[in-house]
Amino acid sequence: MTDILEQYIRDVQDFPKPGIVFKDITPLLAEPEIFRLALDELLRLVPDRIDKVVGIESRGFIYGSLLAEHLHAGFVPIRKLGKLPYKTFSQTYDLEYGTDTLTMHIDAIGPGEKVLIHDDVLATGGTALAAAKLVEQAGGEVVMLNFLLELSFLKGREKLKNYNVTSLIQY
Repeated sequence: MTDILEQYIRDVQDFPKPGIVFKDITPLLAEPEIFRLALDELLRLVPDRIDKVVGIESRGFIYGSLLAEHLHAGFVPIRKLGKLPYKTFSQTYDLEYGTDTLTMHIDAIGPGEKVLIHDDVLATGGTALAAAKLVEQAGGEVVMLNFLLELSFLKGREKLKNYNVTSLIQY
């Protein structure tokens, strides 16, 4: 099935800066049957009962909210600093050039809740690790991190070695 999905991932040269080949998922999202196929495959990867699905801003919201609905779980958005209106936990992480900060409402996840973290792409792993730390700060248990795409050559999985990590398509 992943070979079918891969046909709908477009390479965009030199985006967002020269030398980068961006993996664009919008062609996959635009085709209803392929969009649904990707959702079904992501659902197939989920091993256990899940209480909450965390989606990482912003493309993680697309499938994250759908996964939550199909798993009868709550959906929790993790957003960049200053985007959530209530009290938050925050986690700063390193980027290639500098740092960034993710936030999550302090009441979004309860102690002991089983959590699936979803994002569209696993690259260097910094964003996903920051999200996992936020879940743990709230007392949740990270059951799995799942991704539509994984850029294996960036070795993001190594940062996440203490977690169950799955991805549909690896480059």
